[in-house]
Formats: sequence, structure tokens, C-alpha cells
Amino acid sequence: MREAAFVKRNSAKWKRLELFTAKKGVDITPDEASALYIELNDDLSYARTFYPGAQVTAYLNTLAANMHRHIYRNQRTGVGRFITFWTTELPLLMASSRKQLAIAAAVFAVAVLIGGLSARYDTTFTRLIMGDGYVDMTLENIKEGKPMGVYGNSPMMDMFFGITFNNIMVSFYAFAMGTLLSYGTWLILVQNGIMLGTFQYFMYDQGVLRESLMAIWLHGVVEISCIVIAGSAGIVMGNSILFPGTYTRLASFRNGALSGVKIVAGLVPCFILAGFIESFITRRSATMHPALNIAVIGGSLLFILGYFIIYPYHVQRKQRLHRTAPAA
Repeated sequence: MREAAFVKRNSAKWKRLELFTAKKGVDITPDEASALYIELNDDLSYARTFYPGAQVTAYLNTLAANMHRHIYRNQRTGVGRFITFWTTELPLLMASSRKQLAIAAAVFAVAVLIGGLSARYDTTFTRLIMGDGYVDMTLENIKEGKPMGVYGNSPMMDMFFGITFNNIMVSFYAFAMGTLLSYGTWLILVQNGIMLGTFQYFMYDQGVLRESLMAIWLHGVVEISCIVIAGSAGIVMGNSILFPGTYTRLASFRNGALSGVKIVAGLVPCFILAGFIESFITRRSATMHPALNIAVIGGSLLFILGYFIIYPYHVQRKQRLHRTAPAA
């Protein structure tokens, strides 16, 4: 590539980094700064190889040194970094992935509908999806007046660790399958959605839909929501391969994978919460006052909507206002 073409292709990016290091109104997130610093070093290596002694090489060398100082001087560690992740970094990631979250939610909702309709019109479908053993056990529990008796069959602590680990693995698979250009994530969402739709129709068909709703959704609000959010993380990573934009495909993939990993990591406490509710509270749903069931379900829903949808909007809006505020 000729030097003039090299400069023209990258000048906008370099200018942005120059303004950023000079603190002249350009705001870049820590993750983006790290990714751009890697790209800048690639540009510098290229310039040193093909344009040694050129003015652009000296310029990039200075810019890379300034970026290095800026990144490592402002790097957060310890408690401050931990707090910033939950109060700013993760919410901003959720705000920037709204479209992917909407896609994941839509795919999951359609799959739930497919599962319910398939169970209704095909009498063999429920056993195909849920397995003969589970269906027969549930039918026996319903006859005994304990439709949700499955939740009381295991020791609470064993159940807690098993369920929590399983949910974390499901979320990881939903994210990791995004490497298959997002379609692998879609497959995980469809599988889980069909299972949920099939199960809920089965409960309806057996006349115990109310009991199942009051029990399953005690933990299901958090658990199902987090699986969908993990799916959005997988789509973020998959789309970074499909649509790299102005980045190289490899740089775009690195950014998308890092963002997705952080979203999935942010879900771990939620899966622990869902596992705790399922292991220690859901088994008592039949003896709980309906108002308490509704309070737990409603509180879980408010938490998910508040932290993962509403709060990110406000954090993003606050950051935009900060960027556009006139300098003092």
C-alpha cells in the first residue's frame, strides 16, 4: 500500500486517538481504547516495515507512546474497578447491545410459541422434548396432588450447586455458539424456548397451569431472562464477525468476544440467585401464600427490567450528555 493511501485510510482513527490522549472532548470506553491501542501498534509495525524514516512512522510512534501512558495511568484496579464494572461498564454494554437483546428475546418467544403449539397438535411431541421419564414422573406427582413435587426430590444444597452450574453452562453455550456466525446462539435459544413452551402447555393440558406458573416463575424470571441475555452476548460476538464495520474482522471479533464475555460474567450472580430461589424457595411454592409468590416473581421482574434495560438507558444517556456538555 502506498504511504498516502495508508495515511488516508487510517487518518480519522489516528486523529480521534490524538484528541483522546490530549483530553479534547473525545470519550472512548476502556475496552475500545484497548482495542484501538492494539490496532495502533499494528499500524506502527506496518509503517516501520514499509515506511522507515517517514514522517507518518514518527507520528505513530509518538501517538502509541501517548496512548500507552494514558491507558496505564488511568487503569482502574481493585475495588474501584469492581464497582465501575457493575455501575457503568456492564450497563453500557447492555445499552449498546439493545438490538441483539431484542433479537434474542424475539427468537426465544417464537420458540416458546412453537413449543406450545407443537405440544397441542402433536400428542407425542411432549414426550419427545421432555423425555418419557420426566413426563411419567410429573403425571404421577399430579395424581398425588403435588404437580411441582420434582423440586422436593433432591437435597437443597446439592440441588443449588447442580442447578447453578447447569444454568451457567447453558448461558456459556448460548454465548460461545455465537462463534458460528450467531446462528449457533439462535439454536440454543430455540431449543430452550421450545422446551419451555412444551412444558407450560403440558401443565395447562393437565389442568395445573396456575400451580406451575406460581412455582416455575419464582426462579424462572431470573433464569430465563439471563439465558436470553446470554444469547444476546452470543449474537454480539457473532455479529462482530459478520459485520466488522471499519475494523478489521479480527479486531472486530476481539471486541465482540470481549464484550460478550463481560456480559456473561455479569450474569453469574443472577444465576446464583436463580439457583438459590429454585433450590430453597420453589420447593415450598405450594405452601406459600399466593401474595408471596407474586411478590418474589414481581420483584425478580423489576430487578431484571431495572438493571438490564432501564438503568443502562440512563447510564448511556448520562454519558452522552457528558460528552456533549461544553467545556468549562
